[in-house]
Order: sequence, then C-alpha cells, then structure tokens
Amino acid sequence: MSNLEEIRQLLPVANQKLFSRPNVVATGIGYKTSGGKKTGELCIVCSVGLKVAAASLDENELIPPFMDGIPTDVKPVGLIRALQSPTGRFRPAPGGVSTGHIHVSAGTLGCLVRKGDKVLILSNNHVLANSNQAQRGDIIIQPGLHDGGSVSTDHIASLTEFVPIHFENERSRRLFASGLTGLYNFFARLSGSRSRLYSRKGSQPENLVDCAIAEPVDPEDVKNEILEAGKITGTACGTLDMKVKKSGRTTGLTTGVVEQVDVTVRVNFGAGKTALFTDQLMTGAMSQGGDSGSVVLNEKNEVVGLLFAGSTTTTIINRIQNVIKLLDVELILE
Repeated sequence: MSNLEEIRQLLPVANQKLFSRPNVVATGIGYKTSGGKKTGELCIVCSVGLKVAAASLDENELIPPFMDGIPTDVKPVGLIRALQSPTGRFRPAPGGVSTGHIHVSAGTLGCLVRKGDKVLILSNNHVLANSNQAQRGDIIIQPGLHDGGSVSTDHIASLTEFVPIHFENERSRRLFASGLTGLYNFFARLSGSRSRLYSRKGSQPENLVDCAIAEPVDPEDVKNEILEAGKITGTACGTLDMKVKKSGRTTGLTTGVVEQVDVTVRVNFGAGKTALFTDQLMTGAMSQGGDSGSVVLNEKNEVVGLLFAGSTTTTIINRIQNVIKLLDVELILE
C-alpha cells in the first residue's frame, strides 16, 4: 500500500496523463471507495463531469485502474464553477456575510487580515476584483449587488490588491499571437525583408489561489469574527479526513470533511473562461453559489483555507498558507 508522500511524488506525472482525458475536471489524493463505502486505501481520485459506462468510452478516454502502480478511483462531480451568485446589511460586518465588487453579483466576506498597519477584508479575486477586471480603489459594497447593496449607501471598502488569475484561454491567445508572428516572419524572409516581429514568451503560471483584499472605509464597519462560528484562533494545514466548517452568504454555517488533498482542478468562471488550480483541498457538498470567499475552519476555529469554487457534490478550497504568502498578509486573531 502506497503512502501519502509516495503518491505526492507521482501525482504531477499522473496529472499530465489524466487531464488529457476529455471528461476529467480534477485530480487529488483521497481514500478509495468500494461498494459505496470509503476504504483505508489511499489512491488518486479522478473527478469527472459525468461518470459513464466503460463500454461507451474509447480506450484513450478510460481512467486506468492504476497509474504508475497507484490505484485510482473515479468520482462524478458535475461542472466545477467559481461560486458567485445573488442577504442583509451588517454594520459592523463579520466574516460570512454578503459582499462584492460593484460589478459582481454577490460573494462572501471571508475574514479580517493585516498588512503593515492596515486592517483589510479578505475574500476571493472573483468576488472583490471581478476576476482580474477591477482596479485598485474600486468600490466594494456590503451587501453585494444582488442582495440589494448600492454604491450610495453600502460602500464598505475599496479594493487594495489581488492575486491575478491566469486563465487558460489567455494562454491560447498568446499561442495564437505567436503563430501569427511566425507566419509574418516566414513571408518577410521570402520577400527579402529584414523586418521581424517578436512575440513575448512565457509559460503558463500555476494558479494556487483566488484571493483579494480591500481596505474598509471605516475600520468600525467590520468585525473580527465569523458569523455563527465565532473568533478565529489561528491557522492549520488542511489534511485528509479533517472536519471543517464555513459560514457563507448563501448556505450559512455548514460542515464537511476534507476528502482530497493536493487537488489539481479546472474551474469554470463563466464567459468561456477556465483556470487550472493546483494544491487545493476538496470537501463534499458544503457550499453553493455566493459562498465564495468564505474562510474554512477546523474544529478548533483555525483557518485552513479560502473557499472559492465547487459543484453540486464538491467544494474547492485554497490552502490558507498560500493565500497568506501570496498576499503577504497575516490573520488578525485578537
């Protein structure tokens, strides 16, 4: 039986093969299920949009029972999407309530963090920064637009910073531009012209987080606790079988269990935009649209992650350690 570290070493190579299958939306490390019951055997869990009979698939579409000696399991999850959707006005506003950029329907205020001497609101990029479309200083309202929030009465914060999301179609446009450049240069050589075009090259960076921060207009307008969950006590590393909870603007206080770690997942952001995320946590169904931005806590009220996506059967979570590092912030615990 393989251990967790052995599978972690093999997973990146296995991902290259598994994501070539057309129905695969995520991979991660979890426990194999047999006869509807979880076993104690670690495996590579391959999440698919829809589980279909093997007889209906071509050989190159099938998920092999083993990858490099590691057992696999297939789990149908449906479409995994960024959780953004259309409840009351809170002053002061705690984590777990409706908020969003003025051009976003509604998401969830995660918690408070500190950067330098400033107290800031933490949530998702696609909640506070409109999936890379916003600019620093843009207005954040609470409640969100689809919950009746307005710029004139509900301006709670201004966007400070976000970690850009690298969308897969952006890479396609770069490759297309590179192809056009090569075509131009080919005909330039044929014509004897010395002029050349040069395209900017760069590999597609991995997405680890969907996160952003915003500065409250008045620090008294926010509250350092999570609605229905209470005070944050620290941070912890999300691990398999960890019991977790979250408070979000759509489904309120819900609980779950970390079913997979080291998850690589393709997330649909709408408008034809998808992005690949690595090193994620996956739980079962504990969220719905509008819960994006919620912080995910363990039983000790330690933050383990930032919720940002899911399907009807799953929830996808950024590791809080990656969020803190990339935004260069710290949680406020007092």
